[in-house]
Amino acid sequence: MKKMLYIASLLGAGLMTSLHAVAGVDAARQNELLYFIKHDCGSCHGMTLKGGLGPALLPETLAAKPRDYLVNTILLGRENTAMPPWNTMLSRDDAEWITEQLQDGKVMETELVLNKKSQDLSGTGK
Repeated sequence: MKKMLYIASLLGAGLMTSLHAVAGVDAARQNELLYFIKHDCGSCHGMTLKGGLGPALLPETLAAKPRDYLVNTILLGRENTAMPPWNTMLSRDDAEWITEQLQDGKVMETELVLNKKSQDLSGTGK
């Protein structure tokens, strides 16, 4: 019984930790960050994030990298590479959320893109 309680508390702590990473970023900011990933990250890492000037940002290429390493890379950049520091535009919560999305393969279309598609289908888009 104690073992089951211990396991449940560990699982609960893990869930709370993963919720905290997302909790610091509201829905509107998540949409902005998805746009950022597609356009700013995509300009070097490829629009499909399969690589370009920078390496691929796919779950399989990021799986072995620790999240803190990736968060720090986003915030501080990589010296002697084309990877710039984004800490003037992104908070730590933003970078943690981006890392989670990339490692978990959850990078989806942004609300802006979805709105544009619905306008195009209705004939009101340009």
